[in-house]
Amino acid sequence: MAIEGKTEAHTQKIRLGMVGGGSGAFIGGVHRMAARIDDHFELVAGALSSTAEKSLASGRELGLAPERCYGSFEEMAEKEAARPDGIEAVSIVTPNHVHYPAAKAFLERGIHVICDKPLTSNLEDAKRLKAVADQSKALFVLTHNYTGYPMVRHARELVRSGELGDIRLVQMEYPQDWLAEPIEQTGQKQAAWRTDPKQSGAGGSTGDIGTHAYNLGCFISGLEIEELAADVHTFVAGRKLDDNAHVMIRFKAKGGGMPAKGLLWCSQVAVGHENGLKVRVYGTKAGIEWVQADPNYLWFTRLGEPKQLITRGGAGAGASAQRVTRIPGGHPEGYLEAFATIYTEAAAAINAAKAGTTVDPAVLYPTIDDGVKGVAFVEACVASSKGNGAWVKV
Repeated sequence: MAIEGKTEAHTQKIRLGMVGGGSGAFIGGVHRMAARIDDHFELVAGALSSTAEKSLASGRELGLAPERCYGSFEEMAEKEAARPDGIEAVSIVTPNHVHYPAAKAFLERGIHVICDKPLTSNLEDAKRLKAVADQSKALFVLTHNYTGYPMVRHARELVRSGELGDIRLVQMEYPQDWLAEPIEQTGQKQAAWRTDPKQSGAGGSTGDIGTHAYNLGCFISGLEIEELAADVHTFVAGRKLDDNAHVMIRFKAKGGGMPAKGLLWCSQVAVGHENGLKVRVYGTKAGIEWVQADPNYLWFTRLGEPKQLITRGGAGAGASAQRVTRIPGGHPEGYLEAFATIYTEAAAAINAAKAGTTVDPAVLYPTIDDGVKGVAFVEACVASSKGNGAWVKV
């Protein structure tokens, strides 16, 4: 990742391990591609599946040495920490209920953790993991990958520079349709664990995609939630977790002004939508709109003026967008590049920690605190809905 016309010096590659992400796992492949795009990491070890045999088979497919294909994350953490050439960082790409024990095992051994979202399957574990992370010398990075898009970074910059004025409204939505039918009952792997409370936690669509929309709205707007009122629902008969939610949000007031309001909709039964993530932020001076389906574009509208289209790599994009732009404008960058940005930001922080230097303030990545907030959001949504939409502090 580099500003056009400049080169970026690479240090020695960071030795990376992976927990989960074996054969047939979608998100594991995404993490591996993202880690490779900017060439800062080398995958050298893994506890890739739930059994030693499956882990070894998956490791061989990826070209890992057999002795570094482990049957459990506990074994991997112990043995890799003891090796002089052991992993320096680990990607955790398992179902949610494994995030806490796996991350804890590596953090306690000083190994940096890059973990998929949500942070954990419940708030109690999230708080415990934060306590472990706070005591560890290792870094914790949460892969809310949508924060890596250049136009998302520019949207955040516009808000922080005051171009929008005082923020009044934040609209967030993430509709999908892939769970419009009970495909979890057919054995579909990705659906099965996401609809299982024992693996996913209290939230279905709220935990899987609602946390993404919520995190992105807060990342762009710079606001923090005060309380929410939610209507969480399960439309598909027999499903154990929610597949649709509407959430009203009251944000904390900033600088003595009037608190902003938010509205979030997430759904996995909205027929006709694939990954329809969208965020709109409205202030007293201007509004912005970003849609993931067209991630290289950001609409910016000043009050009383025509809408302005700002493009990734174009003349209107600011410094925060340019530093995470890889190729000239007009050549689309998308999901994998945004995901890669999180890995490259993580690499910058890890390398700074290794060198004992301060990381560049421009480096941004979701943290353990963002993760705790996300799990608190999910549990507050569920609690509010059980109370017939009562307002719940978050």
